[in-house]
Amino acid sequence: MTTPLLQLDAVNTHYGPIHILQNVSLEVREGEIVCLLGGNACGKSTTLKTILGVVRPTSGAVRFRGEPVHERSTSYRIAKGMAVVPENRRIFGSMTVLENLQMGAYLRHDRAALAEDLDRVFSLFPRLAERRGQAGGTLSGGEQQMLAFGRALMSRPKLILMDAPSMGLAPLLVEQNFELIQTINRQGVTIFMVEQNANMALSIAHRGYVLQTGRVVLADSAAALLGNDQLRRAYLGH
Repeated sequence: MTTPLLQLDAVNTHYGPIHILQNVSLEVREGEIVCLLGGNACGKSTTLKTILGVVRPTSGAVRFRGEPVHERSTSYRIAKGMAVVPENRRIFGSMTVLENLQMGAYLRHDRAALAEDLDRVFSLFPRLAERRGQAGGTLSGGEQQMLAFGRALMSRPKLILMDAPSMGLAPLLVEQNFELIQTINRQGVTIFMVEQNANMALSIAHRGYVLQTGRVVLADSAAALLGNDQLRRAYLGH
């Protein structure tokens, strides 16, 4: 069996004396969409921060492309092929759409291929092409989400980490957003998303994990999790 693209192995994370992640193990294989589900304050965002290197685990290992990276910097991990679409978009509001996209490629040295990737982003998101000279902060919420996604794609990532991609968006935009996630995944980008909208996430994911107070309590295929009574009662409102 091939080595997972991303692997967390018995990861424990603390904020001071508070034990947040407790022996969290999960893996994401190349080509997958994997979602991490759970209620508020269960450790989802801490998991993402631990993968990115914003938070260092107190024990356990984070491996990316087979290499232990838990002691490496965030910029090292991004240069290795991680990209993030943060919660609430977090684009650069005073910069233009084009400048925001160029920021996504700041660690790249293959300048010749940048124009090609910019064309790809503009073909995926025609609205961004129309607004390329407009300040990011003047875009609608849905357009800012497109821009955050486009910026992540500009780094030619192996893995995109998405933090709550449905947050703050109207239902129609959520649907469009998840369709785009599937399109980008079909183009060869692996996606790991942290999401509270369990129904939407599981409708496009291959597999999922459920966190409860810092522990993985369920791990299965998306189809099996959608039919899981425990999950349905806790997160799907049945």
